[in-house]
Amino acid sequence: MRFTSDRERRLWLSLLIVVVAIYSTLGFAGSLAGSMRSQDMNALTFVVGVLLVVVAVTTQMLGNVSRWELFITAGVAAVLVLVVTRLTSPVERSHLVEYAVVATLLYGALSERRRNGRHVPNPAVVAVAITILIGTVDELVQIVVPNRVFDPIDIGFNAGAAVMAVAAGTVLAWNKRRRVQLRSNDRTG
Repeated sequence: MRFTSDRERRLWLSLLIVVVAIYSTLGFAGSLAGSMRSQDMNALTFVVGVLLVVVAVTTQMLGNVSRWELFITAGVAAVLVLVVTRLTSPVERSHLVEYAVVATLLYGALSERRRNGRHVPNPAVVAVAITILIGTVDELVQIVVPNRVFDPIDIGFNAGAAVMAVAAGTVLAWNKRRRVQLRSNDRTG
């Protein structure tokens, strides 16, 4: 694949690193989840995960950031915090964080590709679909991994995380386009 920009290349590379990290932890994720049962470790992991999602979403809007974009990002972080705090299992929490990052990177790469003239039909829908596919492969691999089980509920968490992250990215992109359009109208009108 030929990249359309350095930014697109960085997004695809970041996505590859995240997916490899997710898949490479499948063998010891059960013992890792067991160690995360302590309150301190659970809280630390949660905070780091939320920060990763906020950083992933925020990096999609580098440049001039409006108050609305900051408000939307804070709102997404708040929703993520509320959803994740209601989940009792560290594994469920990790799925939300992992696949929100995957979806954000995918959406960013596909949007960048489309912005640079390549045909990408509806980057938001494609990003969600590919994220669900990556999450489904994650679950299917667990069938053959000792002490792991295929769990369709995890696929649902992955899909929910993808939809939430891409929806946030879509709203941020819409707001940025609107802001640019308003500036353009101010200069010409």
